[in-house]
Amino acid sequence: MNGSPQGTKSSTKRRVRPWHVCVWLVALVLFYFLFICSRIIDAGSRQQLQPADAIVVFGAAEYSGHPSPVYRARLDHAFDLYEKGLSPLIITTGGAAEDPSFSEGGVGRDYLMHRGVPESSLIAETLGSDTAKSAQRVGVILRTNHLHTCLVVSDAYHVFRIRKMLQHEGVDVLVAPRPDSRIHPFWQRMRVVFREAASYLLWQVGLHG
Repeated sequence: MNGSPQGTKSSTKRRVRPWHVCVWLVALVLFYFLFICSRIIDAGSRQQLQPADAIVVFGAAEYSGHPSPVYRARLDHAFDLYEKGLSPLIITTGGAAEDPSFSEGGVGRDYLMHRGVPESSLIAETLGSDTAKSAQRVGVILRTNHLHTCLVVSDAYHVFRIRKMLQHEGVDVLVAPRPDSRIHPFWQRMRVVFREAASYLLWQVGLHG
């Protein structure tokens, strides 16, 4: 006989090569990334207009005490939800940028007061330097006031990440993206979605790092 049965079996086994593992890992990461992108798009298409303990408006740029057009549109949407009776309280978020005299949260609160919302129905979160820190501080505000649910107002492709961050803080979250915040054309929309997906994944890595 030429050779042993054991030798024949070992010669027919397929070896797992390192590059095979790398290919599978890359494919899994890509699949998960695209899955997150689909969730971002889905969340941005929803208007979950149900009563909540608070409406939370995430800040955007302000200019010398005046909200930018994007921020004003978010605040106007929150005002409409407040007028519909969906919540008795609005929380505005965002710290100061280059001008320490103003914070996004403070500017948002003042804008809504000028629109007729009573000061007693407004809370400004003014120290959050980014979305994650604002979400943490909103969680503290809600827990301190024994509140459990919120209706989040931001741009369409931002609300998925905000919802996940607030859920991490133990908050039940509904989303109400500002109208007309879905982006056209397609390639610009996907660029924003990819950026949001990357930011969300980096936040997840930070949680488990």
